[in-house]
Amino acid sequence: MAKKSTIFFCQNCGYESAKWLGQCPACKEWNTLVEETVVTGKAGKSSKKTESLAARIHEAQPVKLSGIKTESEIRTATGFEELDRVLGGGIVAGSLVLVGGDPGIGKSTILLQVCKNLTEKGKKVLYISGEESLQQIKLRASRIGSFGEEMLLLCETSLETIQGVIERVQPEIVVIDSIQTMYQEDVSSAPGSVSQVREATSVFMQIAKRMGISIFIVGHVTKEGVVAGPRVLEHMVDTVLYFEGDRHAAYRILRGVKNRFGSTNEIGVFEMCQSGLKEVKNPSEYMLSGKPQGASGSIVSCSMEGTRPILVEVQALVCRSNLAMPRRTAAGTDYNRVGLLMAVIEKRIGMHLSTCDAYVNIAGGIRMNEPAIDLAIVLALISSYKDIAIDEKTLAFGEVGLSGEIRAVSMAQQRVAEARKLGFETIILPAVSMPSIGKVEGIRLLPAANLREALKYL
Repeated sequence: MAKKSTIFFCQNCGYESAKWLGQCPACKEWNTLVEETVVTGKAGKSSKKTESLAARIHEAQPVKLSGIKTESEIRTATGFEELDRVLGGGIVAGSLVLVGGDPGIGKSTILLQVCKNLTEKGKKVLYISGEESLQQIKLRASRIGSFGEEMLLLCETSLETIQGVIERVQPEIVVIDSIQTMYQEDVSSAPGSVSQVREATSVFMQIAKRMGISIFIVGHVTKEGVVAGPRVLEHMVDTVLYFEGDRHAAYRILRGVKNRFGSTNEIGVFEMCQSGLKEVKNPSEYMLSGKPQGASGSIVSCSMEGTRPILVEVQALVCRSNLAMPRRTAAGTDYNRVGLLMAVIEKRIGMHLSTCDAYVNIAGGIRMNEPAIDLAIVLALISSYKDIAIDEKTLAFGEVGLSGEIRAVSMAQQRVAEARKLGFETIILPAVSMPSIGKVEGIRLLPAANLREALKYL
């Protein structure tokens, strides 16, 4: 006879405990254990006795690594060059991809557009929704465009039913929207709980690997910005993609957090339109649109996202403060990094910013944490403090150390080439990067070993 018992699961690592603990013994995180009801006994184990233990042991045979033959990796293009770049070149057969992001950011929209592109190529796609009805999906799909005949829809939340439909239909691509709505009947806890999310992900992972089906999973996020459910969910999937950006703004940034088949440093930039998401193939030009002319506290810098250089406008506003503790604000970059750079300015250059409010912003809403924009942040702060406008055709990049030195950054040649392509005429850069760049026609390179040398160029 089946028995019900209570077990506490860690939402971060999946650790199980018979009683509640303030700190998880496995991952050392605090207040992550939640209570779940599980079924034990015959009813909970009946589904696992499909074959005898002796047969499974007999079939499990190790093989030599040298004897394994591999075929050339074939990837399926999604129809979005930006998405293919983040995935590492396209969709890998048998992969399990998790797509997370804030509500209304465009997760379901881009996956529905990918389904449209794949059905136009003759791929059989199964879109499974546990949140919307068939009519609601049809209304959303009609705004995107016309779909091929191979587009199949299913509104279901039972894992047993979904697994049976997938085995019968044999699609090439499956989209699950969303993982928090799926439930396993053998697990007594509610959909979206730690046990249900972990069980559902395990089922889809087995389907993807056994049948060679590429599965996309939509995951809800918490208010901290991470995927809801146990952290083991991100460890089980092959690829984790996050949608970033303000849902009230037009741009969207797709960032790869984990990727077993490619780099995790690539990003894709999209623009939300009435007919869905549209690729932004030149994000540098898009981020610099609307840049003010002749205004102090503004300079352009270049940041690398994977192999892609992106030019961003760094803005700063420094003004006298009437408060006992001056206000510091950083939007789009690390707040602590801005405080560190302001301390370097005071100590190494002698500018007294301790009595001033300081506001730093990366225009366009994109978030950049690369140290290469340090020099641009410092020059923007000094430009605003002295009310000196920097030439709009000037770009600066370089990491600033605590001694005021300007250190080299990676891929300096690609940064200079991107600046030249967009019409910049002057570049302030680390002096140690000059030998690797050499002379560039049409651009004036101004090397600087420290901040005092960089200020001479303003």
